[in-house]
Amino acid sequence: MKKILVANRGEIAVRIMKTAKKMGIKTVAVYSTVDRMAPHVRMADEAVCIGEAPSNQSYLLGDKILEVAKSLQVDGIHPGYGFLSENANFAIACANAGVTFIGPDTHAIEVMGNKLAAKETVKEYNIPMVPGLDEAITDVAKAKKVATEIGFPILIKAAAGGGGKGMRVVEKEEEFESQMQRAISEATNAFGDGSVFIEKYIGSPRHIEIQVLADKHGNIVYLFERECSIQRRHQKVVEEAPSAVLTPEIRKQMGEAAVRVAASCNYVGAGTVEFLIDEKLNFYFLEMNTRLQVEHPVTELITGLDLVEMQIKVARGEKLPFTQDDLQIKGHAMELRIYAEDPLNDFLPSVGNLEVYQLPVGEGIRVDNGIEEGMDVPIYYDPMLAKLITYGKTREEAIEIMIEAIHDYKVKGISTTLPFGKFVMEHQAFRDGHFDTNFVKKFYNSDLIKEEYKDEAEIAAFIAIQKYLEDQKQLRLPN
Repeated sequence: MKKILVANRGEIAVRIMKTAKKMGIKTVAVYSTVDRMAPHVRMADEAVCIGEAPSNQSYLLGDKILEVAKSLQVDGIHPGYGFLSENANFAIACANAGVTFIGPDTHAIEVMGNKLAAKETVKEYNIPMVPGLDEAITDVAKAKKVATEIGFPILIKAAAGGGGKGMRVVEKEEEFESQMQRAISEATNAFGDGSVFIEKYIGSPRHIEIQVLADKHGNIVYLFERECSIQRRHQKVVEEAPSAVLTPEIRKQMGEAAVRVAASCNYVGAGTVEFLIDEKLNFYFLEMNTRLQVEHPVTELITGLDLVEMQIKVARGEKLPFTQDDLQIKGHAMELRIYAEDPLNDFLPSVGNLEVYQLPVGEGIRVDNGIEEGMDVPIYYDPMLAKLITYGKTREEAIEIMIEAIHDYKVKGISTTLPFGKFVMEHQAFRDGHFDTNFVKKFYNSDLIKEEYKDEAEIAAFIAIQKYLEDQKQLRLPN
C-alpha cells in the first residue's frame, strides 16, 4: 500500500495523514470549496476538490471520491469517522474498483449498522442484553403493550441510527403514544427509516466502550476500555481510559464479551463495542461502531499503539504482532472534544472567524487539530474543531494536566467547550469517579461558569488598575 486517499476532513484527516507519512505512504486529500485552505489539504501529497461545501455535494459523494482514487492510482481509502465510514455501499464500491477499504467488510458494517440486526447477531454469543423488544416496530398500540409489560421507564430508540436522534425516554404510560410518534418522525427524518425498538431504561448508567482489533487471520484482541459517560444530548464530550470504576475482573469479562461480539460478524480492523453499566456494575451490550472512534487517542496513550497504523497493517493482510497477554494498561489518559459550541448557552453552535487560536504544548499534552488561526469555522460540518488529550501516570495527574492545558488553549472569535471541560475536571463528582451519563443534567449549570468568568474578569481588572497606578506613581517620582 503505497498511496492512501483520506476520505474525510479536519482533525481526523490530519491524524490519518501523520501516520501514513510515518509509514512512508503517500496521501491524497479530497476537499470541498470551503476547505480549500484547510490544513489537511496542504498536508497531503496530492489534493483534489470534489464539490461544494455541503457534505452531500462533496464528502458524501462516494462515486466521485472513487473516481479520484482511480485516476491517481490510489491503493487504499481511509474513511476516518462520519461521512462514508460506515457506508456498506461505499465499501462494496471500493472492492469492485480494486481499492482497499481500510475498515471491516460490508457484512460487518451492515449487521452492526442496524441495532436490531446487531442484537440478533450477538445474542447466540452469550452477550448480556438490556431487557426489551428484539424487533423493529411502528405499531403504536402494540408497542405500548410491550412497554407496559417491560415496565416504565422505557427507552424508545431508532433502529437505523444513533447520535441521540429518534431516542425518547418515557417515564409514564400516558406519555408513551406522543413520545413514540416523535421518535418515529425523528428517525424517519434522520435516517429515512422510522422503525424503532423498545428496551428497559437504565436510569443511571455509565457508558463504557471496549476497543477491539482483529486481523484477517482470525486473531482478535481487546485494547481495554474507554469511559464515555460525560455527554450532552447523548453525544460524548469527555472521554478517558481506563475507567475509574472497572475492576480487573469486570474489565476482563467486558473485553472477552467485546471479542465475542467482533467474532459474531467476522470483524476485521479496529472497532468499538459499546456497553451500558448499571449501579451494580452489571454491563449490557449497546452497539458496535465499525470504524475508528473519535476518542481513539486515549486508548493509544495507555497502550502505546498507533491504531491508524494497525488499521493500515491489517488492511494490508498483516497479522497482529501481539496477543492479548502482551497488552497492558500503562498510565491514564483524558480527552476533551473541542466543539464550536457555547456551553453558556445550551451548547448552541458557534460560528465565526478564529481571531486567536493557539494550542497548548507541554509534557503529557496532545492536540489532534484540524483548524488554525485566521480560518472561518464553517457551518456545514460537525462542530468539532479539535481534541485535547492529556496523559499522566495516574488519573489525578491526567486531570491536572488537562486543567492546565485548557488554561493555555487560547481561542478568540467563537465559543468552545473548553470552559465546560474545565468545569468537569474540577467537579468533585468527576474527580471522585462518582458520575454517570446524567452528569450534565445533575451537576452542570452554566451560571456557575458565568460567575467564575465574572470573578476572573474582576480580578484581572483589579490587577490592571493596580499596575496602572504603580506605573503612574513611578512616572511622578523625581530623578
